Amino acid sequence: MRRLLAILLPGLLLLTACGGTAPQPQPSSQSAGETAKFDSLKLTDNGDKKAPGVDFDKPLAVSQPTIKVVSEGSGDTVKANQVAKISILALNGTDGSQLEDTFPNEPESLELNDELKTGSAVIYNAFVGAKVGSSLALAVPGQQSAPSASPSPSDGASPSPSAAAAPTQLLIIKVLSASDPTPVLDKPQGDAVTPPAGLPTVTEKDGVPEINVAGAPAPTALVSQDLIKGTGATVKESDTLTVNYVGVNLSDGTKFDSSFDRGQPATFPLSGVIKGWTQGLAGKTVGSRVLLVIPKDLAYGDAGQGQAKGDLVFVVDILGVK
Repeated sequence: MRRLLAILLPGLLLLTACGGTAPQPQPSSQSAGETAKFDSLKLTDNGDKKAPGVDFDKPLAVSQPTIKVVSEGSGDTVKANQVAKISILALNGTDGSQLEDTFPNEPESLELNDELKTGSAVIYNAFVGAKVGSSLALAVPGQQSAPSASPSPSDGASPSPSAAAAPTQLLIIKVLSASDPTPVLDKPQGDAVTPPAGLPTVTEKDGVPEINVAGAPAPTALVSQDLIKGTGATVKESDTLTVNYVGVNLSDGTKFDSSFDRGQPATFPLSGVIKGWTQGLAGKTVGSRVLLVIPKDLAYGDAGQGQAKGDLVFVVDILGVK
């Protein structure tokens, strides 16, 4: 949901304050805001992986977050706690110019869970009960920028004018699919793999991997070696992962981090970690246990970070992806 957040913010923050009616036991998609502003909105289907043509009376301006299904699909009804796959076209409400288009890319994932229901009820209530194939219009009010710092009038100077207000943003969001989320695993599941000689060795004690770096040479390139080959979904760089992991320094085997020690897995976007993780885990599968031997230039460089110094070794259990 990373690109989605980048587009919607600060819109989602505005929606948080709006609240919304709680969905019914068999909910239908709920509109909210100044929906009459969408009466002139017309969409033209341009085919798969292409944003629709959008025509509307300009300028479009709303004073509150506004959302509505403007083109109903013919697929299954989207249910609470499902994961919706969506594509987004963002336009300037003043002149219709394009701000963002994710249609050519891999779909975004929007989790219709209690976190979204609490934080952005308007978004949640509009999606739950919509049909797959539907297009929703979301108008996010523009925000007035803060005045520039300047001498006060009492000092004999006029204040600087405020910057122009940002225009309303119009987002066209198409629901491509909806499915139940894949449960997060408790531990790796798959077939054991015998790694080649010369790598750090990994054993397991009470379900926790232990890394021995004795005799392992410094890497000349990133090593990403399956120890258990999972049978789940393939990891993409744009995914958010849930993992358990242990990390040690290659130089002396000092452990500097472990989710096992904290007693719970970690969840993070794969695009937001060190390059060795991003490059080493993309293409792996859920259920896998992966040994990463990471050169320092793909980790924290010469300076290191905290106790993590130089070349690093991780064992990563990939438990879930979204």
